[in-house]
Amino acid sequence: MTLDIPRIRARVAGLLAEYAIPSAAIGVLHDGELTEFAVGVRNVETREPATTDTVYQCGSMTKTWTALAFMQLVDEGKVGLDEPVRTYLPGFAVADPEASAQVTPRHLLNHTNGIEEAYGDPGEDEDVYARMVENIADAPQVFPPGHTHGYSAALGYAILARILEVHDGAHWDDIMRHRLFDPMGLTSTNSWHEQVDEARAATGHLIRSLEEGPLVTPVRHLPRAFGPGGNLTSTSREVLAMAHVFLNKGTAPNGKRIVSAESIQEMLNSRVPVPDPYMFGPAWALGLIVCDWQGETVYATDGSTVGQNARLRILPDSNTALALLTNGGPRESFSHAVFNEILTDLGMATVPDLPAPDTTLNLDLSRYEGVYGRPGARYEVSADDGKLYLTLFLDPMQAAFLHKPDRIRYELLPVSETHFLMPPADPLEDTQTVALYDFTNGSARYLHTNCRVHPRQR
Repeated sequence: MTLDIPRIRARVAGLLAEYAIPSAAIGVLHDGELTEFAVGVRNVETREPATTDTVYQCGSMTKTWTALAFMQLVDEGKVGLDEPVRTYLPGFAVADPEASAQVTPRHLLNHTNGIEEAYGDPGEDEDVYARMVENIADAPQVFPPGHTHGYSAALGYAILARILEVHDGAHWDDIMRHRLFDPMGLTSTNSWHEQVDEARAATGHLIRSLEEGPLVTPVRHLPRAFGPGGNLTSTSREVLAMAHVFLNKGTAPNGKRIVSAESIQEMLNSRVPVPDPYMFGPAWALGLIVCDWQGETVYATDGSTVGQNARLRILPDSNTALALLTNGGPRESFSHAVFNEILTDLGMATVPDLPAPDTTLNLDLSRYEGVYGRPGARYEVSADDGKLYLTLFLDPMQAAFLHKPDRIRYELLPVSETHFLMPPADPLEDTQTVALYDFTNGSARYLHTNCRVHPRQR
């Protein structure tokens, strides 16, 4: 099967207009053959066109790169995935003494460490990851290590980066270039915004309404604390070079071995269940989400910054990978539509739809009611006239910029006793999914949505 690029380009152009996303760079690696194209503009103010050489921010896709670098240490016999972190960082400590002694690199890689992201302001200097590790001495546990899955946006992978720094005697940005970018022959991938050629960089955009259209983001890049977990920039071609490593047992397109075949298998097969399995996938591996597309196992790594988004899907059984980079969004329905255009042309399984609500369920709604939250995030679940609702509390500054109220109410439609659909509250949103689970004490202890976990507050 071959891709009908003119047809797909036209379809993507239509989708960009529909979703008010300025541009997309798309790459397909299928049976070793690379196809790439770009549509739209990299900045709505300058109207400069996006090309296949345009560099986009990859957000949390960075975590997969950091995981690969860490697995090199495993290959070298320098670290063990199940040894305590304090074996390699002797001063490592959080508020809970048991967690301090128990947390391992595997817990960090698969987001089961449970440490609150309470690392303060570690600054913007190269010692930021050492400072983050120092600053969490009083960080509480959101949940005990290994108890459940709860995404760590910055801290978990910063700790992994610090282990790499201590071992290599270098700063994380230099380690990534030495261990990954240079050996793979990558010339457009960087780990810090100051390294990026601005003449090639996409500008991020936010949207407040379809009528107004996309606006240039006021936040041009994430803080340095997010480096190992979110600050890579790259092109669709070089993102697919990383996918090539997974499809070819650890070797890059230039033939260089990056990690062992055994490490690739470990990364793919070491999995923990995700409480909310529908939005992204039912399990989390080491640096990758595990999805099920009509019976085919697909590995995903996604990322979002303030106005840019990255999506990568790796299909080992079909020897295929799909990369999608945009400077607007994120909207899962957009990425699903783009991927499905490509997958249909290739005669492959498409992205599954969300499940339908189960109208036969008769739930005790009182078991779900309560307030769930973390610093910076608050959800209130309440029952009204036999229906369950979730109220999201927005940061006032964010709400003001986006012209939204500071409280948004959604109905929760049950799929099972623990899983719910959350239909959108306005045209700029997609249906989301929520898990309310762990009824150890009679009522749900955790709310899990968008991969984040929020314990019951009351």
